Amino acid sequence: MKKMLAILMSIMLVGMVLAGCGSETDGEAGADGFEIALITDKGNIDDKSFNQGAWEGVVEFAEAEDITHKYYKPEEASDAGYLAAIDLAVQGGAEVIVTPGFLFEVAVYEAQTKYPEVKFILLDGAPHTADYSTFETKENVASIMYSEEESGYLAGYAAVMDGMTDLGFMGGMAVPAVQAFGYGYLQGAEAAATEMGLEDGAIEVTYHYTGNFEETDTNKATAKTMYQEGVEVIFACGGSVGKSVMSAAAESDGKVIGVDVDQRYDSETVITSATKGLAASVVAVLDSIYNSDSWATYSAKTTYFNAANDGVGLPTTVIGDEGADAFDRFESFDKAAYDEIFASLVDGSVELVRTFEVADANGYATAEELTSNLGLSKVSVSVR
Repeated sequence: MKKMLAILMSIMLVGMVLAGCGSETDGEAGADGFEIALITDKGNIDDKSFNQGAWEGVVEFAEAEDITHKYYKPEEASDAGYLAAIDLAVQGGAEVIVTPGFLFEVAVYEAQTKYPEVKFILLDGAPHTADYSTFETKENVASIMYSEEESGYLAGYAAVMDGMTDLGFMGGMAVPAVQAFGYGYLQGAEAAATEMGLEDGAIEVTYHYTGNFEETDTNKATAKTMYQEGVEVIFACGGSVGKSVMSAAAESDGKVIGVDVDQRYDSETVITSATKGLAASVVAVLDSIYNSDSWATYSAKTTYFNAANDGVGLPTTVIGDEGADAFDRFESFDKAAYDEIFASLVDGSVELVRTFEVADANGYATAEELTSNLGLSKVSVSVR
């Protein structure tokens, strides 16, 4: 009898663990469990960044197609923790798994072989071994990237065209996506200053990497110092670093440019956001699996979402208010000006530098490297 009770208790505990790892939006699971799963990274599902944007895409598609779906939050933010969450999702019936962010690159590299019948949508990353010695994207994986340099370009261009001459950039870690955002931001500021006929060095940019993606007192203090030194707007490009910047901006009468998703709803200080079409890209790939039978378009390769396929941009609508102006926090830059510069990205008339060699092992470019590689003259950049 005691043995039987112990077994029953074990089953109940396992069930509680599985139930606590995620949340479904469509009621009870089907006979085969939850078909589409999303694994969150170390953030939460309401992080107003990658997790939330990707999950919104899953929900939009799954609800429209009446497909069971669920998200799982790993117990630890590590390659092993992410793979364990993938294991749980597969055990829970997942046939398609969405993994938002480069932190999943190693876990998906392992999972693509372990679960060949499961399709993986890896956002902002490509599968590789932990030591980076081997990169391989198998037939059951779609690697989705975004042209961050384009949305960064739009943000920098808009800020300068709006009359701002003292800009700031606070990136998290110098991973490729964050670097691309920053490089695009500088190139956009340079383009606007050139178009306006400003003198060389007329635009000053303070450029800084925090070394983390966290909301901390140190990051807030750094942002506050930048505002006190005359910076008018900071492009906060580092996940929860943005919360620190928004807090500093609120206390300093400063402005913020958000990242990844439209962050105007987080703070009145956010004038615009350099966004990625996270939800749209997830919907597009899911549609290729379930409706258009075009999975081959994305499988076994890296696909970039950019301006040409509405994969990046600045927000042009306000959620819940069709008549609202998404550019109302600018002084003069408006939708017409945005449409014109956006079109130049779509038609390819603007060519941008996405990456270049940096001497520093951590990827932190010097002011000289930024200036020479990005062809800056109107923009004078200093690295903090």
